[in-house]
Amino acid sequence: MTGSSFFLRFQELRRRGDFTSLTSLIPYASVVGFDLEETPAGPVTILRCRDSNVGNTQIPAVHGGVVGALLEHAGIMQLLWEFEVERFPKIINISLDYLRPCLADHETRARGLVIKQGRSVTNVRMEAWQTDPARPVAAAHAHFLMV
Repeated sequence: MTGSSFFLRFQELRRRGDFTSLTSLIPYASVVGFDLEETPAGPVTILRCRDSNVGNTQIPAVHGGVVGALLEHAGIMQLLWEFEVERFPKIINISLDYLRPCLADHETRARGLVIKQGRSVTNVRMEAWQTDPARPVAAAHAHFLMV
């Protein structure tokens, strides 16, 4: 998909509020297996169980890079859900905290929370959990360029 066709498709899906299809526009989302669930509080990104996402076969646990991608994706989806954006948010930086093993035999969910919106940069906190949102497996803070 070229840059201009991506942008047109992105704008069309954003206008329709079709966040599930927005996920499919991001190439790594389908590779690792992200789905999206819309809740009254906002979108929740779901990482389905896949053997290809296992990083530590001893436990087995999801690879840390996949967990990081999940958190980034949750932040982007929150921004797209919460704000009328003209451009796709671009990550500036991210700080990840791995809090406990992300077990490969459980679905993992993540959601973002906008902390501060500036004129061009927005700060978002993301958390990922498996069975209990009060016991996150990982958390992150990120800055996204919005213009």
